[in-house]
Formats: sequence, C-alpha cells, structure tokens
Amino acid sequence: MINIRKKTKQAVVLFSGGQDSTTCLIQACQFYNKVYCITFDYNQRHRQEIKVAMRLAKHLGIQEHKILDITILNELTISSLTRFNIPIPNYKFNTTCLPSTFVPGRNILFLTISAIYAYTIGAESVIAGISENDFLNYPDCRKEFINLFGNAINLGMERNINFEMPLMSLNKAETWALADYFQQLQLIRLETLTCYNGIKGDGCGNCSACYARASGLADYEANRSNIMKEMKKKCFLKNVL
Repeated sequence: MINIRKKTKQAVVLFSGGQDSTTCLIQACQFYNKVYCITFDYNQRHRQEIKVAMRLAKHLGIQEHKILDITILNELTISSLTRFNIPIPNYKFNTTCLPSTFVPGRNILFLTISAIYAYTIGAESVIAGISENDFLNYPDCRKEFINLFGNAINLGMERNINFEMPLMSLNKAETWALADYFQQLQLIRLETLTCYNGIKGDGCGNCSACYARASGLADYEANRSNIMKEMKKKCFLKNVL
C-alpha cells in the first residue's frame, strides 16, 4: 500500500537503480520532505547497477546517497549473482527449487543496515521495492517476512520505523502503471538497470528479471486504462497528481 501523507517526514530508500527501486524513489520524493538513498556494493555480477543508481539519484535531486561496501555477502553466499562461474539461467528454465539468482540473506542484510541508517538520521520510514509477486522465486519477498522482520527490528531498537513496500501487492504491469502515473515511464524504461547480466534499459532479454520487466510493460501497453485503474485502487492514488 502507498500511504499518501504530507511532506513532513524523512525516508531511507533502498536503491539499486533498477525498475522497482527507482519507481519507489520517485514516489518517495512526492510524499517525503527529505529522502536518503542507500545502495549496496556486494561485488554483484550486475554491479553496473551501482553507477546507474548514482546517475539516477543525481538526476532525481537526491542529496544524500550512500554507497556501502558489503562484499562479505559475496564471500558468504553462493549464487549466480555472486559467482561468475555460475551461469544466469534463461527465463524459460523452470525449477521447483530456489533459482540460482537467489542470494540468501540479501534482503535481511539490506533492510537491517537501512534500518540502522534510518535510526541514526531519525528517518521514520525505510522503503524498498519488494513485491510479493516475486515470492515464488524469493522467499524474502513475502509480506509475512517483511511484517515479522519489521516487528523484530523495532523491538530490538525500541524505535517505530515504518517498513514501506509500495510495490508489495502490485504485479509488473501495475508497477509500470505507477511509473507512468508519476510521468516517469520513459525514464524507468531507458535509464534503469534490472537485468541480471548488467545491461541497462531493456536488458539482455534472456534472464528472468528482463522477462518479467518486458512482459509487464507489454501487458501495460496493451491495457493501459484498466491496469492504471487497478493500480490506483490498490495504491489509494487519486486520478491526478
């Protein structure tokens, strides 16, 4: 859910430079007085996203953007996103197991560090582009996980930090609609990097991230009016900004 509020608060946005986090950043800039970005360098295969994130943050007027080195995550995890000798699977590859692109503990670490940062600067919210539509591939995208994690963090810090996941209930077509609502669809399409192989824009077209992104855009372009309407309903957005 997107909570519409007066711009009187501060938020930390987990920012990778991809479609989802950039859409969340654009939304956050509308509803918060000050937005801080945090990007993580874990020597990921697609680490070109870090440069993309830096350019986008500057373009969107973000004055506080931290790039944090957490390469220990690369040392501890075995994934096709952290090991160059493990190939990125084609989107047509089906498996009942977790995909090789799953990085164990990544969202846990990202959210924990972001919460610490929010605590330090006095920000009320941590925002991430996590969607439950990714649940089949990534168990740390479940709403249940986010709720339990938020409770644990707030209990351990004695601070009421709000963990906002604006895309949690949206599918990829509706995520495109949200970008279009803020009149930033072309920016998202051309300047973000979602591809697991590190190719900006439409990407490689072969990995599951590119497939989901392209399929969502095709669905949205084929049925803009209805998808926009459904997105607004889910997000409690008005007809005009």
